[in-house]
Amino acid sequence: MNRRAFVTGLGAVLVAPLATEAQRTYVYRVGLVHQGGTYSETVEGLREGLKELGLEEGKQLVFDVRDTKGDLKTVEAAAKSLEAANVDLIVSIASSTTVAVKRATRRVRIVFYAGTDPVKLGLVESFRHPGGRLTGVYGQYTDLTAKRLELLTQLAPGLRRALVLYNPENVAALRSLAIARDAARRLKVTLIERPFTSVGELRAVLRTLRPGEVDGIGYVADATLTSHAKEVIDAAIAMKLPMMAGDLDNVAVGALASYAESYRTIGRQLAKYVQRVLLGVTPGELPIEQLEQFHFAINLKTAKTIGLTIPPSVLARADQIIE
Repeated sequence: MNRRAFVTGLGAVLVAPLATEAQRTYVYRVGLVHQGGTYSETVEGLREGLKELGLEEGKQLVFDVRDTKGDLKTVEAAAKSLEAANVDLIVSIASSTTVAVKRATRRVRIVFYAGTDPVKLGLVESFRHPGGRLTGVYGQYTDLTAKRLELLTQLAPGLRRALVLYNPENVAALRSLAIARDAARRLKVTLIERPFTSVGELRAVLRTLRPGEVDGIGYVADATLTSHAKEVIDAAIAMKLPMMAGDLDNVAVGALASYAESYRTIGRQLAKYVQRVLLGVTPGELPIEQLEQFHFAINLKTAKTIGLTIPPSVLARADQIIE
């Protein structure tokens, strides 16, 4: 099934002019739930996109931002609180976050970014007709797991053992881990798997990592890991390990490379959905948008720091190089 067809005509659905009279008489209240770290870039992109669409924070709308700082267990409490406060809608960022927000609420409308197939997660009925009270953007974040591991082996041709970190309580992370295992067998790479169920456990795993135990750090799609990616990046640089990150924003702060989309860009795409839902369109009537353009970014400064010479053929394929 070609999901690209599902978003045909979506632009026409999303570009209706704002009801200026409604803007003057009502201030919308929007709740945002994310797990911190680079996810905050999504919030900034959302602000920018909504302002361009005529909904400016402090004028036509107010945000109630709940940063759970990588703690998936607190997401449901945040969502319940926002629904009790009668926000007009909730924006949830990341698959596991959205699953928890949906589970914790009963009536509030939800616009989401999900990196794992939202139909398989049970968030919506289909891409063309989401149904119910949810709609949003699907970024194929989990599906890119194999491609990221493949690129890591090309960046560092001697890589044979790759560390992967994941939360076994996160259904999206488990799907990503399964993809990583299949890719590792094909690439003849041994995965050194290290589970964690809290930020504290993640930090403990990084502290106990022994020199020579792994040749690099791969990436499993996990919201807690994404929110604390800078700590993983710092550990990778300290141990001179090549690391593949989950989004473009991480490359700017020191990750060796990534293959993904910018969270700020995703936020701007979410703005179209937020605008339409606030103006009265039922979320279940708005087709899910599937992202299809991804960018390969490399940080040459990090490569030099960890003593890695990247093959010219790999550098030539990069969409962005940071020096």
